[in-house]
Amino acid sequence: MPPDNRTEKATPRRKSKAREQGQIARSRDLTSSLTLLAAIFTLSWLATSFPARWLGFLHDSLDTAIRSDLSSTNQLLASVGVAVLRWAAPVMFVAWLAAIGSTVAQGGIVFSAQPFSPNWSRLNPANNLRNIFSVAGASRMLKTLLPFTIILYLLVGMFVRVWPEIARISTMGVRATLAFAFSLIFEVAWKSVLVMLAWSGFDYFLQRLSFERSLRMTKEEVHQEAKDTDGNPQVRTRIRKLRRDIRRRWKLKDVKRANVVVTNPEHFAVALEYKADNMKAPVVIAKGRNLVAQRIKHFALWHDVPIVENRALAQALYKTVEVGESIPASLYTAVAEILAFIYRAQARAAAAAGSPSSALRGRA
Repeated sequence: MPPDNRTEKATPRRKSKAREQGQIARSRDLTSSLTLLAAIFTLSWLATSFPARWLGFLHDSLDTAIRSDLSSTNQLLASVGVAVLRWAAPVMFVAWLAAIGSTVAQGGIVFSAQPFSPNWSRLNPANNLRNIFSVAGASRMLKTLLPFTIILYLLVGMFVRVWPEIARISTMGVRATLAFAFSLIFEVAWKSVLVMLAWSGFDYFLQRLSFERSLRMTKEEVHQEAKDTDGNPQVRTRIRKLRRDIRRRWKLKDVKRANVVVTNPEHFAVALEYKADNMKAPVVIAKGRNLVAQRIKHFALWHDVPIVENRALAQALYKTVEVGESIPASLYTAVAEILAFIYRAQARAAAAAGSPSSALRGRA
């Protein structure tokens, strides 16, 4: 039993480690009961064809003895082996499927070398005697005696019920006697297996609860595992801060490529880039809020990037478009008007800078 302070459920990592070591909640009795039940019902289903098969086998054997010499037993043994295999193969196949299915249902097939490691304490006679005469040993014995008692009760009740037929069995024919015996054996078998199946299912439920309790962890173990898996929380916070700073520095470097910075004017700033030759729509290359927005505007002023104040557009771009994404179609018109205004202003400035009057004023 785990200590009282183990109050936390096992984490996926703890369960994975236990599985790697071959620790899994599984009942061998449940697998055996399901396998035996499948074999019994398959055998009962095929029993109607057994007389015909047996007669056919005897006919073939006698026919072979008439037509050939049976001084060598190889041919006879081969025919017997083939006949037995044909009768037993379906039952064995169904039993194999039931065993595999029950194993997979109880946690899957686990390959681990841990159970094969030598455990010398199991060879100690004192430990074995202590286990036999312990409380756990007594409980295992009671668990075995309880289904046996139920099966014995069912058998006694069944024999009391069919005792009149057993008393007059000498008056029955051979076929009737064989049919009665087979039905009696089949009833004993399936009732006994059903009792074992019910008990093994309950035992599997208890084993699963015990297994879950054995994997419980303390709060300190859960906290330590989280630190080992994800790292120290303070280190993770520091890493996230450094990553944010790196992303901001990259955004600020990208601002100098922008065609325009749209502001709120104080709370939001969004830098847009548009190249008509290789872009279908303007792309947000940087955006920020409050202090980051002020840094974007200062960087834009330093690199002569136009800054346009448009409160509604700045908020819409900041909230709906991520860095590196194109603006949505609903904002095409508003952004196009700003870009067109900037292009016209830049064209007028370039024309004014190249006019003769401006050149004369420059020489004067």
